[in-house]
Amino acid sequence: MADAPAEAPAAPAEAAPAPAPAPAADVSADQLEDFKEAFGLFDRVGDSKVAYNQVADLMRALGQNPTNKDVAAILGNPSAEDMANQRIDFDTFLPMLQTVINSPQKGTYDDYVEGLRVFDKEGNGTVMGAELRIVLSTLGEKMTEAEIDALMTGQEDENGSVHYEAFVKHILSV
Repeated sequence: MADAPAEAPAAPAEAAPAPAPAPAADVSADQLEDFKEAFGLFDRVGDSKVAYNQVADLMRALGQNPTNKDVAAILGNPSAEDMANQRIDFDTFLPMLQTVINSPQKGTYDDYVEGLRVFDKEGNGTVMGAELRIVLSTLGEKMTEAEIDALMTGQEDENGSVHYEAFVKHILSV
């Protein structure tokens, strides 16, 4: 067997396998500065890095909505210990963020209808508007009363019910 050429030193153990970077043209100079600023806010140690377990929250702070499973996959499915202890720098984070930004949106019409169908107690295609208001104000990314009122305007029938298939079409068109 021939001697193999010397290899470059291995990357530090804390560097996550980065996905192929998206074209730099996808990010404006202003966006890049915003990303760097937010990244800096999540750097609690002062070493210009953030912990793996902060990456999902950082992406959400930047307006993205990845699932924890998606972020774990992007990070290379690290162990719980690695999630708590490993850190990444901005240059490693940016292509990960671009991957999330460029990925198709997860929520489809069918996904939302299926989610609302859970609240359809009578199986008639409607949910109670009051119940929907409670869900929108208490679960997930909580909405304000003003936001809910704006979203629900014209959606409730005379009985206070919301036809959820029409409602989903409405929210996807807003």
